[in-house]
Amino acid sequence: MASLTEDNLRVDKWLWAVRVFKTRSQAAEACKKGKILIDDKSVKPSRIIKIGEIVKVKRLPVVYSFKVKGLLAKRQSAQIVVDFVEDVTPAEEKMKLEQNLTVFVQRDRGDGRPTKKERRDIEKLDFYEDIEF
Repeated sequence: MASLTEDNLRVDKWLWAVRVFKTRSQAAEACKKGKILIDDKSVKPSRIIKIGEIVKVKRLPVVYSFKVKGLLAKRQSAQIVVDFVEDVTPAEEKMKLEQNLTVFVQRDRGDGRPTKKERRDIEKLDFYEDIEF
């Protein structure tokens, strides 16, 4: 049986193996878009990850934090993954999920495109503009 762990492991592979992302390509894409941070710096998918590092994953409106407890090379069952990752996301971040901050602007069918004034009013409702990363 092949070993489950490796000495040098890419961050995209680790994120996939510990089930933060469904596919490895999604993990790599998140790295490329700057949504994965280590030491508050965005990282490339090929960055070698080390035990003890804190990996932050931006998924609006929450920034999740995971501590690397082990280097898992292959995707395993959820019971095994617990030994390789620890969720250290602050409670304030998790509270953002509980708040119902979704804004939906309904337009009647046939109203056409919003006018300039209507568009500005819609943009005022957008709460993502105020969040800085």
